[in-house]
Amino acid sequence: MLRTVTAPSLSSSSSSSTCLTVSTQNKSYLIPHSLKLSSLLIGNIKKSNSNRTVTCNYNPSRRLALFQLGAVIPQSQFLSGNLAPARSSEVTDQNVLEWVKNDKRRMLHVVYSVGDLDKTIKFYTECLGMKLLRKRDIPEDRYSNAFLGYGPEDTNFTVELTYNYGVDKYDIGDGFGHFGIAVEDVSRTVDLVKAKGGKVTREPVPVKGGSTKIAFVEDPNGYKFELLERGLTPEPLCQVMLRVGDLDRSINFYKKSFGMELLRRRDNPEYKYTVALMGYGPEDKNAVLELTYNYGITEYSKGNGYAQVNSYLLQQHILQ
Repeated sequence: MLRTVTAPSLSSSSSSSTCLTVSTQNKSYLIPHSLKLSSLLIGNIKKSNSNRTVTCNYNPSRRLALFQLGAVIPQSQFLSGNLAPARSSEVTDQNVLEWVKNDKRRMLHVVYSVGDLDKTIKFYTECLGMKLLRKRDIPEDRYSNAFLGYGPEDTNFTVELTYNYGVDKYDIGDGFGHFGIAVEDVSRTVDLVKAKGGKVTREPVPVKGGSTKIAFVEDPNGYKFELLERGLTPEPLCQVMLRVGDLDRSINFYKKSFGMELLRRRDNPEYKYTVALMGYGPEDKNAVLELTYNYGITEYSKGNGYAQVNSYLLQQHILQ
């Protein structure tokens, strides 16, 4: 879940107002106030009496995030302490935006909870062709997790499955839509899912105006996957679809906060919805975020399974 830390006592009239002082590992750093900080990078947060300093104790086992994007500060840089020490020079919004543009960021992984970790791993590897990259158990925090994908974590987008001891079912909510997987033959993949006892929620159908097919399948926990018929691609795990209540505001948020590009936008008035695809590069080579706005719907339930904050509610929290 994405949360922010602000410094309410900072005013916009002084140069220091553009930054927060973040203390970690006995060092202080200036962070642009306009970007704020998220729990992607910060675990336990403690404010000082002045409301100008926050002490950050990073606890990776407790983070819960929509995406671990390396936003604001790359995670490896934050943990290693290789941040620029606090200094008196002013950091402007323009400097920050230029840094975001030049920063070689990508979507790393998406996090969600499952009720049966081994059964889910079996479905993803045998039906969807993913590889189990690593698995670990954290008994002191009563959970286990596993990373799966179609290539190494340092080059490919992956899923992080989290199993919390004793919890076998989650409410997915309706803010999360589906994941997208590019396959060479949709019909063949659907047949494989059926043969393995998987659930097909939509049989293969031709894409409107095209010759390729799409289909939908469901994993053992109820998370949906759209199968997209495409040629070979370096990133088969290619989409995460989220429903939003304000598309323009969502696009603006992902551009300014995470440096994503608007790759394309399509309105479908006959079906009363609009979609926008956003990411860090062409969608045939990179994982992208698909934002869907359904006419007249401004709020969605987030549930407690997919580690998400509906984009509309997230912006209300961050941009207010």
